[in-house]
Amino acid sequence: MELDRLDLLILDHLQANGRATAQELSEAAHLSPSPSHRRQRLLEEAGVITRYVALLDQDKVGLPVNVFVTVKLANHKDETLRGFERAIEACPEVMEMYEMTGASDYLLRVVASDVAAYETFLRGRLTHIQGVQSFESALALKRLVYRTNLPLRQGGR
Repeated sequence: MELDRLDLLILDHLQANGRATAQELSEAAHLSPSPSHRRQRLLEEAGVITRYVALLDQDKVGLPVNVFVTVKLANHKDETLRGFERAIEACPEVMEMYEMTGASDYLLRVVASDVAAYETFLRGRLTHIQGVQSFESALALKRLVYRTNLPLRQGGR
């Protein structure tokens, strides 16, 4: 789907406020409510908008610890890669997982209530996943930048 300026205005507004009304979206895109709503539905059907969520404050829900974990697998056989990915997808404390180039195969962002809870994740889950050769953890001291909005107006758009 080719996104035009109006689509980007709608998407930008929805990133800031996923509960925006049809009227609010129409004002953001400078359209009447009906065409604005139709564009929103088309963006959903095309998979540009994948879902709507509520963003929570990690500290206020008791999960203030962020740990970044690099994982190296014993081999790169498809069954090893897919097995690791499936095992990690089943771990609710893993918020993000990226397949990487370089010295590590994967980068994970894990949340926990405290360091002891993170250790429980390591000893009870990560070390038991078949194919894990090694891992390295880096505990984040403080989050300085956190964005959920993609920079839609960047890159010449």
